[in-house]
Amino acid sequence: MVSNGYPYEPHSDLHINISHHPENIVPRYFDSFRKMAQLLRCQRVFRAGNVASRTLRPCIGVASTPVAALSTTVQSGDSSRYSWAPIAGAAACGVLAASYLHSHAAACHGSDRELQARVANLEERIVRIVGCLEQQGFHEFSGQGDAIFSWDQELTKAYPKDAKKFEKDMHGGFNEDPDTGIVYTGIPGYGFCEISPDLKTWTKLGSDPRLADNMHGIVVFKHKGKTAIAVAQNEHQRILILDLKGNVLQQLDSPKGGEFDFDEANAYYSNRPIKVAPWFQPHRSVFACTDVTFLDGKLYVVTGYCEGDFVLTAEEKDGVWSWGKVAWGGKGDKPGQFKTAHGIFAHDGHIFVANREAAQVVEFTKDGKLIRCLPDIPDTARICNVARADDYFVMNALEPISSSPAKTAPIYAHSGERLLSTIEPGDLGIPVLKHLHHVWPHYHTDASGKRQLYILLQGWSAGKFAVLKHEPEGTPSTPNTWNRTQDPM
Repeated sequence: MVSNGYPYEPHSDLHINISHHPENIVPRYFDSFRKMAQLLRCQRVFRAGNVASRTLRPCIGVASTPVAALSTTVQSGDSSRYSWAPIAGAAACGVLAASYLHSHAAACHGSDRELQARVANLEERIVRIVGCLEQQGFHEFSGQGDAIFSWDQELTKAYPKDAKKFEKDMHGGFNEDPDTGIVYTGIPGYGFCEISPDLKTWTKLGSDPRLADNMHGIVVFKHKGKTAIAVAQNEHQRILILDLKGNVLQQLDSPKGGEFDFDEANAYYSNRPIKVAPWFQPHRSVFACTDVTFLDGKLYVVTGYCEGDFVLTAEEKDGVWSWGKVAWGGKGDKPGQFKTAHGIFAHDGHIFVANREAAQVVEFTKDGKLIRCLPDIPDTARICNVARADDYFVMNALEPISSSPAKTAPIYAHSGERLLSTIEPGDLGIPVLKHLHHVWPHYHTDASGKRQLYILLQGWSAGKFAVLKHEPEGTPSTPNTWNRTQDPM
């Protein structure tokens, strides 16, 4: 028999009761269960004690497990991918209970030898279930080399409960204060948030209603000894300058033309003819700012969601930010032009632009001289943003690579010279996640001095927040893509 695509056997005569408070009695077995649960990548809550009991009749031979129950939490719209969760959970639960009974000489049907055989049988079936999950493309780890990651479900759950209904609308990114390790992000409809360095606590900042509008891009920067935040709000065509408490210090609106030492940008923003119909309705050039970064006293803004596909700069004088002289780009496929400049990032004195529809990351000097396109990026990868961990760039494509079996858009670790790792969140069992909008590497040092790398990600379309954890000892995965051949060069 088959149930949900997995082998099914009618329940056996093995009836196992778990204590009302197994966490107090067998913590080491519970720890094993939790590790197994993480391996199987089920989203579930283990309920023990006097919580509404129910009988589990899993497909792996455990007849009933009263009192302690597994409830599967499945995001709506994607439940078919997680129909195996109760099966796997019950399997682990059965091994836990049987092991407990055996080690404590608890009463059970049959002798110890029979019980040992049944435990071995359950363990064998769990191995088979794990094999089934891996055949379906679910793994504990994803990535290769020094960039292997797992899904950190606990930190993902730290997302604020009162913002959950807005999660589906997320369409922005992250940035952080390097001095404090605090991460900042925006949630459309909810507001501007800071995330504690350990990623466990979210705090909503500010009261200005503009903070509830989408923040497509964000940068935390230090200028003249003061730390501030700039956010790009594409839908409302403005850059907001904030302090660290979320107070709006300034709004920088669309250029008017004439500000830049770049003819194409001046022509685009100054071309405002009067429309014939309806009469006297002026044409306004769209200023769809998609991201912002900071380098050497200047804000750098990309405007990829419009025909004016530029990199623009702004400078501060007497506490007021205004458009500067440096600008470059424009819509097109010539060197230095863009086909949706979606993300921008400053690193090592240079500017890196995610040229999304060209599947490129382009490196420029701070004055706009093109240096190179980063090599070794898949030619259909619509790169949305660029960030930097200690040893490599981190970037993501918008959608799964075409002509590949990948479930979600990939995250790439890139040395600047070659692709090092392909991390596929879909292989980790994260629900409601197909498109990726932004990823951000974040380090946290705990009380013991251990430094841990995470990747924060925001999905797009259906929206989703999740956290990935760096696993240096993790098992490498095989990318769901074409067969890679060695470059003879």
